[in-house]
Amino acid sequence: MLRNKTLGFIGGGNMAEAMVKGLLSAAFVEAKNVIVSDPLPARQDFLRREYKVRAVSDNREAAEKSDVVIIAVKPQSIRKALQGIGDLVHENKLVISVAAGISIGAIEFYLNADAAKKIPVVRTMPNTPALVQEAVTAIACCKHVSKTDMQIAHRIFEAIGKTVDVEEILLNAVTGLSGSGPAYVFMIIEALSDAGVKMGLSREVANILTIQTVLGSAKLALESGKHPGQLKDMVTSPGGTTISALHTLEAGGLRTTLMDAVEAATKRSEELGIMALKKDLDEETESDPKQETN
Repeated sequence: MLRNKTLGFIGGGNMAEAMVKGLLSAAFVEAKNVIVSDPLPARQDFLRREYKVRAVSDNREAAEKSDVVIIAVKPQSIRKALQGIGDLVHENKLVISVAAGISIGAIEFYLNADAAKKIPVVRTMPNTPALVQEAVTAIACCKHVSKTDMQIAHRIFEAIGKTVDVEEILLNAVTGLSGSGPAYVFMIIEALSDAGVKMGLSREVANILTIQTVLGSAKLALESGKHPGQLKDMVTSPGGTTISALHTLEAGGLRTTLMDAVEAATKRSEELGIMALKKDLDEETESDPKQETN
């Protein structure tokens, strides 16, 4: 599916590198069919040396020579990046964005994609475990995206983990859950390790016990197919240590706090997306004094 495609990455940061690494490791693409654009010469040299891909400084070169254009710049840089390649993107190029909080409508706006310019745009939300090929990526698309386009998008992100389809309106919730989620887990890992140290374990041992426990529990939940509540009950004996610990966690509001955290992150993602687009619309109006506003 990807063998005859050239993939162009606009942005050569950590996420782009993770995707390149995954794609090459899985043999989904050949290095000669990957172009990465990055403004830093040192970064270009690293990508060429480490992955044998074509690394360039010009976004336009990467976009023009690619069948699939993957936008992997930071959200605050996406407007400039897309406006710089808008004239090179057409209905036969698949555009995939990994920029958090930037809607498909905003991407089309930046590309100057009017109704006659039916550009297939896919918006995704991967997370940082992509760096070890254990990400989960939510994928949403516009109406111009074909079934084949979606298969290509899923194939690309399967190189760094698992994928799910969602409606675009739910991507902010995805950001709040799995996008920000690794930070919640890292905080829990840190707290559990601290608890082990408090109880007399060395930091090294506490870290190993904590991290392997989280890893093993996640794998058990993934592979068993059982509800998390069932798995919890498997550990919990009547009158035992675990039920005493769970009572303390409930009293401390762990469940409610985590749910509130996901809700807060979701709302903030919505706010940031609206603020970014509003700012760009205001700047667009200011740069074109002839443009009428309502």
